Formats: sequence, structure tokens, C-alpha cells
Amino acid sequence: MIYFKKVSKAYPPNCLALDNINLTINDEEFVSIAGRSGAGKSTLIKLLIREELPSKGQILWGDQDIGKLHNRDIPFWRRQIGMIFQDFRLLPNKTAYENIAFAMEVGGCPKLEIEKSVPQLLKLVNLINKADNFPDQLSGGEQQRVAIARALAHRPKVLVADEPTGNLDLLNTWEIIKLLMKINELKTIVILSTHDRDIINGLDRRVITLEKGKIIKDDPKGKYILF
Repeated sequence: MIYFKKVSKAYPPNCLALDNINLTINDEEFVSIAGRSGAGKSTLIKLLIREELPSKGQILWGDQDIGKLHNRDIPFWRRQIGMIFQDFRLLPNKTAYENIAFAMEVGGCPKLEIEKSVPQLLKLVNLINKADNFPDQLSGGEQQRVAIARALAHRPKVLVADEPTGNLDLLNTWEIIKLLMKINELKTIVILSTHDRDIINGLDRRVITLEKGKIIKDDPKGKYILF
């Protein structure tokens, strides 16, 4: 489904963040992107969500070159990708229910669809009993689960998790990872960017390892190995 073809990304004056990346991510895959800080993980994600453009090469979504999307089409295209961040990025003055509903409202969803979908999403992340709680009334793990529900609001084909457990303790970390695996079992591609060795080794899924902007290892069931 997703193809990086000879993709490079350079930043001035002389920083080569990604160097001739060739990568295919297939339907229904769970892929971990591993590497040290500065290896190129965040740059790869920025290119995938069309936040930035490659300096060279193509990124294809099926047969669509996302680098050639018109600006007016980018917001609609991005709804196919759900994003989860380390810092949750919830609106502090809205409840768990309202954070998810607001994302759907901005996307133009009708009221009846919102009223039907938000409880379903809260149930999926096991937070139906916390629907009326504000972010500061939720634990870090609960806030991240609300963020995951919000990322799923438009039923994306791909869920990208950028260091989603960086602010969580061990127990909440594995609750989030189990939830991501459950979402993957529902046929959503999951791309997990992390430098957490224990997570990667515990998943036993595909691992793509970056080092200095290059893919140095791509294992179907890999471990966290840096050279």
C-alpha cells in the first residue's frame, strides 16, 4: 500500500536526514521503525503524512504520488492516517467525549454519526466510563487512549504512533501496545516509531532499523539491534 522509492530528505546547510530510502509497507502490517535519536524516524513520518516533501524520490499510496497532491486535497487525504503523539495533544477544556467529537466535527461528520461513533470509540479503548472526564482528570495512560480513539475517528487506513509511550510507566506502556495490536487485528496498518528496546523485542513483528538516514536492517520478526 505504501511505497518509498529512492527517497532522500536534505535540510540546509548540509544535513541528510534520509538517504535513498526504499521501503514497502503492506496492507494490515504492524511495523516498528527503530533507531537512535537523529536516525531519521521523525523525518520519515513527516514525509508520510505530507508535512514535508522529499528532496528526491517518490512516496506512493497505492498508485497516488502524495508529493503531487494539491494543497486543497491534503486535509482530506490526511484523514486516511491517524496520528498518535508522545504528548497526547488533547484539548484541556474538553472532555474525553468532546475531544473525539471535536475531531469529527472539524472533519465535517454529521451529528448523528458523531453521536453513534464516539461511544463506540470510547468502548474500543475501554474508557466509556470516563467519557465526561477532562484530560487533567485522567491518568497518562488514559489520556493516550483518548488520543488513540480520536486518531481513529475517521476510520483511517493507517495509524502512525510516534513514540506513543514515551511519557508512560511500564504498565500503561503495555496497555497502549496491546491496544495498538488490537487495532492492527482490525485490519488497520500500524506504524510504530520508537527507540524502546523492550517494546520492539516483545512485539515479534516487522522491525525496520534506521541509522544515519539509511535503512540498515528490515526483519519480518525483528529485534532491537543497533550497530
